Formats: sequence, C-alpha cells, structure tokens
Amino acid sequence: MSESLGIWLVRAESEALAAVLQARLGGALYRPWLNPAVTQQQQFDAAYRRHAQWVMLAASGIAVRFLDGLTQDKHSDPALVVLDEAGRYAVSLLAGHEGGANRLAYRIANAIGAVPVITTATDALKPFVIGIGCRKDVSAERIEAAVQQALGAHRLSEVREVATVDLKADEQGLIEFCKRHDLPLHIFAHAVVAARPWVTQTSDWVRQNVGLDGVCEPCALIACMRGELIVPKMALDGVAVAVAEDKWKEA
Repeated sequence: MSESLGIWLVRAESEALAAVLQARLGGALYRPWLNPAVTQQQQFDAAYRRHAQWVMLAASGIAVRFLDGLTQDKHSDPALVVLDEAGRYAVSLLAGHEGGANRLAYRIANAIGAVPVITTATDALKPFVIGIGCRKDVSAERIEAAVQQALGAHRLSEVREVATVDLKADEQGLIEFCKRHDLPLHIFAHAVVAARPWVTQTSDWVRQNVGLDGVCEPCALIACMRGELIVPKMALDGVAVAVAEDKWKEA
C-alpha cells in the first residue's frame, strides 16, 4: 500500500478542484470515466488498497456505496475524506484516528479553504479551540509556555484544534508545538480573518505588521463558531493566545 494520496474524481466537473489539491498535497488522480467499460465502483474496488489515504470528490452517499464490502478494520483500512465538488466541506469518513483521515481533513481544508468536518467523539467533543498569533521564528517552547498560561487549570487534552492566519502557516515553532501534542492546525486565509475583526482590543503592532486588527481572538472564534472567548488575548514572550469554548453542551 502506497503512503501517497489517492484523489478520486467521480465527475469530470471536479477536474479544476482536483488539480489544486494535487498541486498542494501531491498524490495520484483517478479519472474513472476514462474507462467506461468498467463501472466506477469496480475501479475503486481495485484501487482501494493502493493508497493509505484517499480523498473522494463526491457526495457522501456515493462514497458510502463505494466502500460497501471493502472496509475490514480501523487499524488497516485506508483513510478516506469526502470533499464536496464545491470544495466547501472536507468530511473525515473512514479511519479518522488510526488511518489519519481527521488530520487529512485539516490538510485539505487548509489547502483550499474548506471546513474540516470531524465526527469521532474523542475529537468532536473537545470543547476548546486555541487561537495563536506569534512573532517570526518563535520556538515551540515559547508557544507552549504561552498556551499553558492561557489554559490555566484546563488541559491540552481538552483542546480540539489550534487556529491561526495563513501568514503563520509555515511557522516552524507553531508546527512543532502542534505536532508534539497531536493537535490539528487550522489555517484561515488573511481575507477571512480581516472580514471578521472580532477582537477585544485592536493591536497596533498586528495592524502595522500583519494588516489585521488581531489574530488569536478572531481565529479562535472563526474556528469555534458556536463558542465564545473564555480567555481573551494573553501575550507572553512574542506569542499571543486566546481560548474559545464551544457552547454545544448548553444548546
């Protein structure tokens, strides 16, 4: 089984979106309509075990039908994320934890600006989202110290994801911090954050250097749309952290 990504297109209309995914994530494109003598489901059956991870550009119902009879065990099944043809939602459908579909959903979301949809209970029920803004080349240790200060008595194990702006997508300290604690990093486009200036206090430094009123607070709230800030921006040693709590349990 190859560790590379398989990208399955159900219709030719998905070509443009699939090309963007391939350019940003790599992987192999599958265009089953080029072989009309064999049904798509038969072709997918034959290809299913070639890759450890799949993204299928299709409706979820189609993906479920294609997977019928193929799944065996959560520890060995390839991960599969369903992406609608409009590129709006990346749904972790199969092998979320063990196969890495949850993390793949975030990678896809970050690549094209989709919303990652995670339904595994151990992830979906975590109530906190951390928004982070930081100076360039800040270490993972400094980020961790700032996060722990903001969380206070709460634990990192209660955090669902970390959110930041695209200008910080390649910040190595932030990437390393998330990797150490197995936290998905959710990246929002600059324009998305700019359109939602949800800050308790505008930062002149961020406005001058990033072109936004703030980073950590709006990113936390965008990633936690039903939530509210329980910790407004706290800054420590070049790292700004805000914590939002999902209020689903009170609905």
